[in-house]
Amino acid sequence: MYIERVPNRNSPPAVLLRESYREGDQVRKRTLANLSTLPDDVVDNMKLVLKGAKVSMTETIPDNFEVISSRPHGHIMVILETIKKLGLDKIIAKTPSRTRNLVLGMIIARIINPKSKLATARGFHEKTFSNSLGKVLNLEKADEDELYEALDWLVNKQEKIENKLAGLHLDNGSLVLYDVTSTYLEGKSCELGKYGYNRDKKKGKTQIVFGLLCDQNGCPIAVEVFEGNTSDTKTLKSQIEKVRKRFGVHNVVWVTDRGILTSSNIEELVKPVEGLDYISGLTKASIRKLAEVESIQLGLFDEVNLVEFESEDYPHERLIACRNPLIAAKNQKQREALLRIVEEQFDLIVKATKREKRALKGADKIALRVGKVLNKYKINKYYNLNITDSEFTYERKQELIDQEIALDGIYILRTSVDKTLMDGFEVVKAYKSLSSVEEAFRCYKSIDLAENAVLGFPQVEQFSKTKVRPIYHYKGDRVKGHIFLCMLAYYVEWHLKQKLAPLLFEDEEIDDNYQDIIKASRSDSAVAKDRKKRTEDNFPVHSFRTLIEDLGTICLNTVECTLESGKYVFDKITRPTELQQKALDLLGISSICTQ
Repeated sequence: MYIERVPNRNSPPAVLLRESYREGDQVRKRTLANLSTLPDDVVDNMKLVLKGAKVSMTETIPDNFEVISSRPHGHIMVILETIKKLGLDKIIAKTPSRTRNLVLGMIIARIINPKSKLATARGFHEKTFSNSLGKVLNLEKADEDELYEALDWLVNKQEKIENKLAGLHLDNGSLVLYDVTSTYLEGKSCELGKYGYNRDKKKGKTQIVFGLLCDQNGCPIAVEVFEGNTSDTKTLKSQIEKVRKRFGVHNVVWVTDRGILTSSNIEELVKPVEGLDYISGLTKASIRKLAEVESIQLGLFDEVNLVEFESEDYPHERLIACRNPLIAAKNQKQREALLRIVEEQFDLIVKATKREKRALKGADKIALRVGKVLNKYKINKYYNLNITDSEFTYERKQELIDQEIALDGIYILRTSVDKTLMDGFEVVKAYKSLSSVEEAFRCYKSIDLAENAVLGFPQVEQFSKTKVRPIYHYKGDRVKGHIFLCMLAYYVEWHLKQKLAPLLFEDEEIDDNYQDIIKASRSDSAVAKDRKKRTEDNFPVHSFRTLIEDLGTICLNTVECTLESGKYVFDKITRPTELQQKALDLLGISSICTQ
């Protein structure tokens, strides 16, 4: 360690306690503390001590120094430095301002520990000592009204910010990933809140619908909020216009869910526009129809897991059928287990009709008992039922079950992209990248563990605290600002995860192996991390949440020094552990001193 005086333009020079370290063949330095407030004689004595000299003092040094506060700091600076490296602060506003700092503070708080605006403002205050965020961004006196004003300011700049993000991540010929979700609102005063298809299964609550645009890697670019009764298919038109007119990108390949890019949307919105191509999927009903007319030969999947074919029902389109044997086996196992449970319930009803005392009689009473079972498990299509006044029998529709088994694990993609531009394997890989948007929605809603049921994407622990819920805002613009703020938080988190992947359960290797893409297999290194819970460098593997919490143990300590000449206060930052230093190195952050 050593003390260095750094010129500070027209202000007195900054006196910094620094430490040098080696990174490969290069020698780097990091700031440990700012000693600018200490008198010159104290700084001179500290220089001598660092050089090994003995300094006589009336009191011993340990008694002279006292830590008067210690605030979590490392995770704050890691996120803030990442924002600066991404240039997101300048995208939000070119010149520094208190309003920009308020927005940055809300983004960082959203990633670390999302709370209401009131609770977030309280966390900025010095007296709470929750973390160093308020001090770093000079927001220690901010209140919730300022945060709401900053949110209103942010939503007015949304278009400009999204345009700049699109300029960084989209080019002509790019893939654009788009998906839609919904979330419920608290209260019924927001004009955007409507009753609609509620994915959250929250009865009696209004909701909003919002669509997220991402680049081909899953990096979020733009988000738009719709009224809660807007169908998924109705959101696509505005997104196509946004990409073409606002972003100025005319030649793109839209990759989106089968519930959004319907046949009518393809005919009305996509085909009439030059330069637009698409990749989407077919519904289960459509797949079953193709199998019934033998447009797709299911026997081919015994030899290969990807078949490309054409059908008169989809002119000028390529159809690519894939079969994931892992999902097929899983579906068969789940179906058989469900059938056994239902049949156990049916057998109890049969016994009730045959018992000697108080036997179950009457077709209406028997049908009521049977109906309760069917309503609970929703598999009445698999059975032929016979109900009389004194008897109940059932029989499996084995032919239908065999048809379902033959289609297990099969999904069919439809695309207008020419074969010379993307072969079948590349089309499948592009569609599977849509799972990154679904992961974003899970992050929005703070779901830790999930699995893509359509494509069979086994996900490792995915945690994000950029969650949207709960939403208490009563004004539509405030809700839009809230959703956009969460998108910006996820934008930062997405980049953090990419850089920190070697320390996370994330799969850091993009494996282009044909079978691995079809089966959605993870790389060998990711499997090894899951099994050993250790990285290649023998660090413990973390989820994103636990790694951020670990970085938070790097504290900003406020130290009071008592000398004969008076009391002096300075800041001292905790030295990073080996794991924390590895994270800083991966992010390209040399020091995490205060600003």
